[in-house]
Amino acid sequence: MSGAGAPEIAVDGTGFKITIVAGLWHTEIAEALVAGARRVLDASGAEVTLVRVPGSFELPVVAKAAIANGAHGVVALGVIIRGGTPHFEFVSNAATNGLTQVALDTGRPVGFGVLTLDDEQQGIDRSGLPGSKEDKGAETAEAVLATCIVLREMPK
Repeated sequence: MSGAGAPEIAVDGTGFKITIVAGLWHTEIAEALVAGARRVLDASGAEVTLVRVPGSFELPVVAKAAIANGAHGVVALGVIIRGGTPHFEFVSNAATNGLTQVALDTGRPVGFGVLTLDDEQQGIDRSGLPGSKEDKGAETAEAVLATCIVLREMPK
């Protein structure tokens, strides 16, 4: 995990309503993801709402509700760490497929900031904490804003 090849994205989020939907599991990593997303969204001028959900499994339904309630886009953030049972695969697949379906059904961007990890250190390395190599919360927020602009500018 290097972050190499990531695009530089700086966008004006003025006029966009963006909802961050964040899971509560693995607090240190989850809070760092939210902080990164919040920093980007606040700097862009977007109107930001933060909604907490118990875990990553709940992200899709709340993302869909946020869009139904007027959000132009959703930054979905969660942390899933592999354990010794198939639960990891079930939750990872449900979150991935569910968030994809919400984006396709609504035509609104749903950023995938769900870290699927083998161990906690991988999350620390990707969360934007001091010493991290990447900041997936910030990257996800940038992608949502950039996609909002693309969708707004699409020829009708």
